[in-house]
Amino acid sequence: MNEIKGKVGNELMLTHRSYWAIIKKLIAAECVSALAHITGGGITENLPRVLPRGVSAIIEYGTWPVQPIFLHMQKLGNVPHEEMMRIFNMGIGMLAIVPSKKFKKAQTVLDRAGEKYYAVGRIVKGERKVSYS
Repeated sequence: MNEIKGKVGNELMLTHRSYWAIIKKLIAAECVSALAHITGGGITENLPRVLPRGVSAIIEYGTWPVQPIFLHMQKLGNVPHEEMMRIFNMGIGMLAIVPSKKFKKAQTVLDRAGEKYYAVGRIVKGERKVSYS
């Protein structure tokens, strides 16, 4: 793929960023209920670990840009989309669960810090699972 400027191996070995500086600000502003670091297991397996009983998450496809490396690997390996979501972070390294009443405050904190962010889903009644729409 032309979008991948370096070799695939180099792309895969890039150092992930530290979220600590922005996490500290969100916690200090008291606008997050939970945080999920999306590592091996992807969103599908990592997000339920921070959900309390009685709720689930619906993640909406297309609400964030997926880096070309993931699309390249999916095509190259003929990997189903659901499996990609279970294995890789798909460009979402950290998910913050923000109560609706605190959403604007969280946006302000993120904007002031110059942080890119995406509203990728919502919390609904359920039993600690992730579904996609």
